[in-house]
Amino acid sequence: MTTAYIDARTPTEVALEVESRRSAGCSRFVLRPLDDGGMLDLERLGAARYAAGLQSVVELDGQSSPTGASVGISEAAGAR
Repeated sequence: MTTAYIDARTPTEVALEVESRRSAGCSRFVLRPLDDGGMLDLERLGAARYAAGLQSVVELDGQSSPTGASVGISEAAGAR
């Protein structure tokens, strides 16, 4: 699994960078926090998850809670 570290500031820039990296073969994306896990980081995380797709892993660097990571549908269904 290839990891891409995302430093883009706005959700739009994050989505564009994730799409570009996904096209290059990345399937795991780690966003560097800009707002200490606050609202801006959550908006950026949402944009990254949407752009990355269901088969990718997206997380906020330094977060270990479910808010900070995203898994595909098959992994989430197995946890129930």
